[in-house]
Amino acid sequence: MLSTRFTREFGIEHPIVQGGMQWVGRAELVAAVADAGALGLLTALTQPTPEALTREIARCRDMTDKPFGVNLTILPAINPPPYAEFRQAIIESGIKIVETAGYSPQEHIPDFKRNQVKIIHKCTAVRHAVKAQEIGVDAVSIDGFECAGHPGEDDVPGLVLIPAAADKISIPMIASGGIGDGRGLVAALALGAEGVNMGTRFMCTQESPISLEVKEQIVRNDERSTDLILRTLHNTSRVARNSISQQVVAIEHAGGATFEDVRDLVSGARGRLVYENGNPEHGIWSAGQVQGLINDIPTVGHLVERIMTQAQEIIRDRLGMAVSV
Repeated sequence: MLSTRFTREFGIEHPIVQGGMQWVGRAELVAAVADAGALGLLTALTQPTPEALTREIARCRDMTDKPFGVNLTILPAINPPPYAEFRQAIIESGIKIVETAGYSPQEHIPDFKRNQVKIIHKCTAVRHAVKAQEIGVDAVSIDGFECAGHPGEDDVPGLVLIPAAADKISIPMIASGGIGDGRGLVAALALGAEGVNMGTRFMCTQESPISLEVKEQIVRNDERSTDLILRTLHNTSRVARNSISQQVVAIEHAGGATFEDVRDLVSGARGRLVYENGNPEHGIWSAGQVQGLINDIPTVGHLVERIMTQAQEIIRDRLGMAVSV
């Protein structure tokens, strides 16, 4: 058993978090992660309304008696979701752990704090982690350049970003991006993190509520099988490489691209159908470079057990030997 400040303060057994993922963070996956002793996170905005989120939280509680949380991603939009109502649904449902991402969670912190909700804020830069600590979050998740989704615009990989952040903050930090096994967990702990956040690796499990065809595509893919899109629009996103992502890259490389030029290609509705219908070429879908380390589709329980066993063996057999010499 690996006990860290993060596991103790957040009441979980293993220092592993299943991050919020649009269309993926549903009760089936989250409950399985919780039952395995890790921290699972429902994705609030996967649900169409705050009332639907309340029902999904209740459904997850029917599946597990272990702690789990909710991800609330705050993004710019012409017609933004009713964030205050989603926040209230989280609080009224008795959730005690929230992962925020995207824009600053500052306006949400007072209500969460009044209701004893712990806040993990996902950051892609040291300066963002420092700011999150200053405004009162309880932990940060530092996202390296290898990650799926939005890696920020600084292009700093985890090997540098994790220790750079650890040097600047005093609250617990978990590391995200490029982590899929016990080696990544041990490396993150050595670099100053107190746990890890995994997205793509948990997507490719039996309980993950996406099509088997997409999971099999992740297994076939390697570490080169991603594209960075929307770079020229300063909204970089790492996605699985397919014919659609290559079209977006080509449009951007041609110069002068606007969001209108790629809107239909990057539509979230198309991405959702990828997960539901199982055609990896239908739209844009998120996946990280960790695909190069994914070779199977295990149960969540087996995956977490395997990661923890491998991590403990590395610490005992490799690092222990190195120290004794």
